[in-house]
Formats: sequence, structure tokens, C-alpha cells
Amino acid sequence: MKIYFMGICGTAMGNAALLARAAGHEVMGADSNIYPPMSTVLSEAGIAAHEGYDPDRLASLGADLVVIGNAMMRGNPEVEWLLDSRVVPFTSLPAMLHDQVLCRRKNIVVSGTHGKTTTTAIAAHLLRANGRDPGYLIGGVPQDPPTGSHLGNAADPFVIEGDEYDSAFFDKRSKFIHYAPHVAVFNNLEFDHADIFRDLADVQRTFVHFSRIIPRSGFAVLNGDDSNLRVLGSMPWTTVVRVGLDEGNDARIADFSESASGSSFTLLWRGAVWGRVAWSLPGLYNARNAAMAATAAGLAVSPGRPTALALDALGTFRGVKRRQEVLVAGPELTVVEDFGHHPTAISETLRSFRAKYPGALLTAVFEPRSNTARVKTLQSGFERALSHADEVYLGPVSRAGALRVEERFDPEAVAENLEAQGIHARHFASNADLHDALASETLPKRGQPRVVIFFSNGSFDGIISRYAASAKG
Repeated sequence: MKIYFMGICGTAMGNAALLARAAGHEVMGADSNIYPPMSTVLSEAGIAAHEGYDPDRLASLGADLVVIGNAMMRGNPEVEWLLDSRVVPFTSLPAMLHDQVLCRRKNIVVSGTHGKTTTTAIAAHLLRANGRDPGYLIGGVPQDPPTGSHLGNAADPFVIEGDEYDSAFFDKRSKFIHYAPHVAVFNNLEFDHADIFRDLADVQRTFVHFSRIIPRSGFAVLNGDDSNLRVLGSMPWTTVVRVGLDEGNDARIADFSESASGSSFTLLWRGAVWGRVAWSLPGLYNARNAAMAATAAGLAVSPGRPTALALDALGTFRGVKRRQEVLVAGPELTVVEDFGHHPTAISETLRSFRAKYPGALLTAVFEPRSNTARVKTLQSGFERALSHADEVYLGPVSRAGALRVEERFDPEAVAENLEAQGIHARHFASNADLHDALASETLPKRGQPRVVIFFSNGSFDGIISRYAASAKG
């Protein structure tokens, strides 16, 4: 089959295109911006990625199926041609993944407001280290495993990040509804994606729908400490396994500690030691990601005895790029890039860094970029999260002109409120101005080391790499 991907340079779309190519299909696509690293990876795989959207070109390519990414909207010239002509069938990315890959596999689907990418990568890494050849699709750029996607052995599990965001402009169901879970991981649940969900109850509703398609032979691996997941109920149609800190969980994290060199914890399975983990990743939140991943992977390959899965490989896991990724490490200045764009994720990272970098000045640099961060819905939550820093730099609201002033996140108000709490906070009219101010400031006179953490789910107009490069210089 000849498959054409609209939006092929997106991380998910590009990795899905690579999966389709590995499955034997002829693959091509287009994007409005052809940019590395995905453009490089596609080119090396022999996949043509065309610049811009051209219905005449699409018509001439003779595609058998068009996969429409969820960033595509009505008004796109290729979308309009597909709808007008009906010459070529089209589908969403999640539906294509189901039909071409997932419908024939034992799938581990990792859902949750936070930690999906890291948990998916850990599960794939553990399975590989335990002699399996899992398939996987990771919504980021992992350092382990070595690629973002892999078809794997059909007899082994397929691990995929289960996003609750909608599938396409014509399919408003959450992506994970398409993913045919055998093991469904519920990492956590909070309100997010204010552009498509009305409130927390609306998000909970789609997670309930997801839980209802777990087979009776499968498993629901549940964060047992998250009260928002209680809405799922007992799920009597499948086997529920709980993971967390409390005594009542099947898999329990104990003896967690953190230092400048990393963190460590013990993972217990129903009271007995499964393994002791010492690794480089920070935070209790990452320990939980590891516990969820290990439990899901263990159940997928050894349902009666998940502890048969050895945990040794966690010690070598290097994480995912842009997830607490250290760009510069020095005695006076450390620069970290993080994908954090939700109050809870930012709060957990900053609190973890207090332990990881004791005595350091924590500087949080935040870009209100995601569809939830751009609006006032969680503004007070962001303010509380950023209050864990010693100083805060706030960039302008991304695409601010598309929002009414009264609904828009207000960086000035957040900066004023943080200043009133004794936290040095500034807001800027442009990211370039923010960069220049940050770069011009020196370390405190007493020689206190400084840790600068950039939080953004986008490019931050390139200032992260610029600042890191000048810091190395």
C-alpha cells in the first residue's frame, strides 16, 4: 500500500511513517516545515517529505491512503481536495495505527496527564533488556531505546503512548480509544487540554471510556495514589493492579532518596522485594514512571509472575530528550530543558531539583505555550508551581492575538503575585528580550551556583539552545 502522511515531520506522525515503512508499505508525506531531526531520519529511511501542501501533487502521487494528522484543519488545500474529490480514502493517525499495527499485537498503552513519554520509553527499554523485541511508538526523542519507533517481533508486546487528545478534526475521540490495550497504564489524571475538554469530569469521562475496552485477559495498571482515578471504579471486567507509595498497592515504591548524583528506591511486589533501583533520573515522579512501566511490562510477558522481569536495566536508562535534560553542567551554572507545560509537572520538577541541587539558586523560565497554559484556566496553579523557584522569568503568551484579553494567561499578574511572595519574578514582551535579560545577569556575589530550568512544550523561539551555547562558550 502507498500511504501519504499529512504533517509527516511531527514526532508522532514521522515515527508512525517509519513504522508503516517497516511494515512494508511505500510511504511519503508533506509538512509545512521540513525540519530536523525528523526530516533527517525520514530521508535516511528513504521516505520523501514534501514541503507545503499541494493538492495537484497529492493527486499525482497515486496514494492508496492518506493519514491526516490532528494538526490539520479545514481550509488546508489538501484536506479540501480530499473532501471534494473523494478519490483517495483518508483516516486519522490513531485509526491507521490500529488497522496497520495494533490490531494484531498485545499492546501496552500508557495513558495519563504526565509521564507518558518517559514511561513508554522505560517499558520498551526494560523489555529489550530482558531479551524481548517489543514494538514501540514514543512521542518524543528517547535516548533509550535508540529510536522513537520500532515494529518489533509480532509475538512480543507493542508499547505505545496513549494520548487523551483528539484524533483528528473529523474524529474527536481520544487517540487512546483506537489503541486496543491489553495492558492499560493509568499514570495519573488531571485537567488539561482546555481547548477540547470542559473540565476535570470531561477528562475523566474519556478515561472511563478507555478503561472499558481492556479485555478480560488484560490488565489495568493504576496509580493507586491518584484520587482522580477513582472515577474508574473497580473495573470488574479485567484485572486491576495498583502501583504507588501506600501499603495497599500491589507494586510499592519504598525508601526513595535523591541527591546530586541521581535517585534510588526499592520496588516491592506484594510485600516482597522486586528490585533496588539506582539511576540518574530525578524525582519521585520518575520513580513512579519506572514502577508503572516495570509492572506493565512484567504483566505483559509474565502475567502470573511480573517480577520475572529484571529491573537491572533501569540503572542504565538515560531518559528522553527535553525531559529534565541537562544541557550544561558546571560548578557555577547548570542549564536544563524540560517539556513541562502543566502546573503539577513544573511543581514536581522544581521540588525535585531542590534535593538534586541543594543550595543552588533555582531559576524557572516558563513559556505559556500549550493550549491550556495560554489561557487563565490553570493560571493560579502555574503561579503556585513556579513559587517553588527562587526567581522566575515569564515569556509572552504564545499566539496571544488569537485569544481575548480576559481569557488569556496574564504573565504580568503572575510576576506581581510572585514578587509579593518574595520571589524575584519578571515578565517579558518577547522571548528575545527574556533571553537578553537572562544572559546579562551574573551569578549571586556569594558564589551560589545557579540552576536555570526552561519549561516549554515548544521551541521557545530558539532561546534555550542560544542560552546553553553561550553558557558553554
